[in-house]
Amino acid sequence: MSAQVNALPRAVQRRLAARPRLTDAVWVGGLTLFDMATVLHRSPEPPGWGVVLWGAQTVPLLWRRTAPRAVLAAMTGLYVLFQALGAVPSKVPGPFLLMLGVYAVARYARASVSGPLALLSLLSATVTDALSGHWEPPRLGSLEPISATTFVFFFALAWLLGYGRRRIDTDAARLRELNRRLTAEQELNARQAVLTERARIARDLHDVVAHHVSAIALQARAAEDVLTSGPLQQEEAARGVGVIACTADTALTEMRRLLGLLSFGDGAHDLTPEPSLDGLDRLVGVATSAGCRVACHVEVSSAAPAGMQVSAYRIVQEALTNAVKHAGPVAVRIAVCGDATRLTVEVENGPPGPDHRPVPGAGRGLVGMRERVAAFDGELDAGPRPDGGWRLRAVLSARAPRAPQPVASRERR
Repeated sequence: MSAQVNALPRAVQRRLAARPRLTDAVWVGGLTLFDMATVLHRSPEPPGWGVVLWGAQTVPLLWRRTAPRAVLAAMTGLYVLFQALGAVPSKVPGPFLLMLGVYAVARYARASVSGPLALLSLLSATVTDALSGHWEPPRLGSLEPISATTFVFFFALAWLLGYGRRRIDTDAARLRELNRRLTAEQELNARQAVLTERARIARDLHDVVAHHVSAIALQARAAEDVLTSGPLQQEEAARGVGVIACTADTALTEMRRLLGLLSFGDGAHDLTPEPSLDGLDRLVGVATSAGCRVACHVEVSSAAPAGMQVSAYRIVQEALTNAVKHAGPVAVRIAVCGDATRLTVEVENGPPGPDHRPVPGAGRGLVGMRERVAAFDGELDAGPRPDGGWRLRAVLSARAPRAPQPVASRERR
């Protein structure tokens, strides 16, 4: 019950804040009517125009948000007119209505403008009181409405309150703007992170799938040749189909591992660890099953960082994939050497045979390799050999890796 009672004033406050003109009209109209009612039954009875002039002093507050300087000027002018004409006998307005105008100009106008206007209004009011006979000399501790001390005190109080509220509103607006910028920056960073992650996933999918699928395509063509050329050699055909099945199983295992890393499970699944240079024999076996004659030499310190080993593994994998796709069953030489701070990867393959049909490529492999090398502040050199083969050399450094930048490449491997 108490929560509902407390929520009601907050709901009313939010509704009024959403309609500032209506709010101003309600409270200014109420204040004007109340001021006029306080002088209706005075003795002697005031004239009607005097009551209207008395109530008109608060009407300009309707425009306090949009024209605060004009509001204070109008209220000061009406105060001077009321005092000069003596519209309501023995009625001394004092500084209390003008305080509202001073507060409005201090809140909605710059301090360099509101300060001089408040001083000018104070001077006009005190001079009018002195000339109209409503004057008492300043007395310390006196807050009588006709005392100049009263005007100074309440004008200063109203200006300080308005200026303080202006500072609060300015700080709140600045914080809202900063929050808006922060939110926009966070959304931009989140989108950038999504794009970066998509690029990484695409690169890993390419590294995992392209190698095995290329081997499958090459073996399938070899099996097709066996089945369509001359007498059926069941044992050789069965061996080729078995190699295709084994390579497909390996590709599925790699895919399940990658998808497992992308899942949002509790981590309880038994996932295959990240590949390293210790697993090069498996890559060599796939390439050998595709007909390549692979010579592999690895001399790497066990202290080499795991991330650098993963990148070196993927570079060798992509190089073997390119060799199988573009050259077919040729001689391939792999050399990986290095220590805890530097790794050098070299992969060379011979020229393709005259009857080889290359598997089409999109050029993403070399781009992915360049990104991996750039992440370790390394160097990549890839290009054809004089005899028609292909040579790739990558150098990885164990210095703090930087974020990879997409690198355009003209080679299509």
